[in-house]
Amino acid sequence: MTPDSVLALFRQRGALLEGHFVLSSGLHSTGYLQCALILQHPADAEALGRALAEKVKAAGHHVDVVLSPAMGGLIIGHEVGRALGVRAIFAERVDGRLTLRRGFQLQAGERVLVVEDVVTTGKSTLETVAVAEQAGAVVVAAASIINRGGGDGMAIPYVSLAEAKFPTFAADAIPADLRDVPAVKPGSRPGLK
Repeated sequence: MTPDSVLALFRQRGALLEGHFVLSSGLHSTGYLQCALILQHPADAEALGRALAEKVKAAGHHVDVVLSPAMGGLIIGHEVGRALGVRAIFAERVDGRLTLRRGFQLQAGERVLVVEDVVTTGKSTLETVAVAEQAGAVVVAAASIINRGGGDGMAIPYVSLAEAKFPTFAADAIPADLRDVPAVKPGSRPGLK
């Protein structure tokens, strides 16, 4: 898959939205990528997972397990794990903090790939990296379908299938024309709908 074909799929599925959005990071944006609208289609999810796994392999990353943050990373993480032939687990928030539950464990020295749907600020990715490192695992890379810019400055190797960089604004710096548009909160963090 090329970056253009990935973005074309987002447009085709109605998953590239324009308006006024409050992202899970708390930033405001004129654009939003609703990966769930694509990942609800098993063939699309499988194709994206396979393409992302190929990029990870092409970059030379050897992986024992895929770790994703719930909710956004669940489906794509599973599909990347399937394509790589490794198990795929997820971390979820408990009292606002990402943690492993449901009997999921990481072993010391296991090579982990952190997989997300979209990386905007990189906050969830870095929280997921911390979960793996606290378990003694080694994070070899991070990957996502879309990089909104948060993957650009990561201290670990990072790959994505496409970039989509919409302007973002702090709540106290929203442009006047955007302030007049009702804000939608489509994110997956608690408190956002």
